[in-house]
Amino acid sequence: MGHNQKIKWLMCIASVITFIYLLYCTYETGKTFHHWIKYNEAIASPPIVYELHVTPNSSPEHAVPLGPYTSLAAVKGTKTLLISAYLEHRTDEKQVRVIAVVLRRENVAYRCLFRCQEKQLLSNGSASIHRDHFGFAYGTADIMCPLPSGCETPSSIAVTSAAANTTDDPNQEFLEVKNQQEKTESFPYNFTVCISTMFDFTNVLQLVQSLEMLQLLGVNRVVVYKTSCSPETQRILDYYTHKGLVEVIPWSLSRYVNVSRSWLPEHGPGELHYFGQIPALNDCLYRYMYQSRYVALHDIDELILPQKVTSWVELLPLLEKKYGANKCYRFENHVFPINFTLSPPASQSLPPQADWKNVPGVNILAHLYKEPVFIETRSNFKVIVNPRVVFSTSVHGVLKSQHGCTWIGWNIARMYHTRSPRQIHLTKEKLIYDGRLLNYSTHFTPAVNKVLRETGLLPSTDSL
Repeated sequence: MGHNQKIKWLMCIASVITFIYLLYCTYETGKTFHHWIKYNEAIASPPIVYELHVTPNSSPEHAVPLGPYTSLAAVKGTKTLLISAYLEHRTDEKQVRVIAVVLRRENVAYRCLFRCQEKQLLSNGSASIHRDHFGFAYGTADIMCPLPSGCETPSSIAVTSAAANTTDDPNQEFLEVKNQQEKTESFPYNFTVCISTMFDFTNVLQLVQSLEMLQLLGVNRVVVYKTSCSPETQRILDYYTHKGLVEVIPWSLSRYVNVSRSWLPEHGPGELHYFGQIPALNDCLYRYMYQSRYVALHDIDELILPQKVTSWVELLPLLEKKYGANKCYRFENHVFPINFTLSPPASQSLPPQADWKNVPGVNILAHLYKEPVFIETRSNFKVIVNPRVVFSTSVHGVLKSQHGCTWIGWNIARMYHTRSPRQIHLTKEKLIYDGRLLNYSTHFTPAVNKVLRETGLLPSTDSL
């Protein structure tokens, strides 16, 4: 073969190879261009829309899984855990607020994947970590997801990591977007109390007493974030759930994060503050934002008692008139230690309560003496709020609200906290009698007895 023939032969082979390569590139570009454009145009506005196609052999639910929605969702490739999602009506630009638990040292670029009718849309999410994390590695965060154009009422949302590249995952976990409708009046509930969190709970008697007292105060919904409890406690929760007072939210955060049993890392090992109390409170605030006129954020061993009227129904109009409406109201924390059982003054008499001695838990009527006021009386306060003016909350008070908070004078209302002592060196002589609870005993005692009998924790009157 001559030199010229070799050159022609090599040129022919090169042309064939080039042709095959161009075919391959064209095929790959067709496959990947749509995937690439979704990510890169998501940065611009409006975000890219991609249609959901259903093949002849598949049903719509296979193409777009419509439910059930997940309760907690992990963001793949990150340490982020999604709690719940709520449509935010109060910002200039409509957004979905995703309440999350995040590893604070981890930086993540989030993508928000919306389901809107027959379409799925993307936007970029931005995370804001709440300042109250008490030094734990994990903290509560809001991932804010702007609504794409043409998606005013998304039914559900998934949050992914841009680095993980999982928006096309057929097993993507979606959260239902709640709070679709904004309300300013006509709420199903007047007062809702958010209780968080119930972990290995056995204090049955105080649970019943608190729930009955809350009803006397005018509360018509109590939300309990429950991880674990005794069988007797579960019986009580089932009873009140059936009655329509209690909603139990399963709280399985400890399956994903090593939660602490304390409020500071040095007091209890773990990665997240006190069983995930703060994300639970924030979820409750948003869950009942448009269902309840007021929301109270306190524990089951705490009761906010008015001093001049008998119920919250009477108290809140007085507070709004005196301090202004649409605020959060702070109530001083008065501790009634359970290490002393003291008789009331001679002028006061206790209602019959011998039947309660075999019921597990604390009897609040046996502890009517409180510790003197000290610094924690004010720092460990709890609040009642109009939830629609609050953006984020913590254990003691709100973190961000529209109109701020105001202190309520202890002579108007204060919180009764029946618990282990805070001032452990106090002698009984230093305690101060406060019998305000006895003003409710005429209705309170028979109501507690009725519940204990109907749940089998006391013998029925027929067997006596």
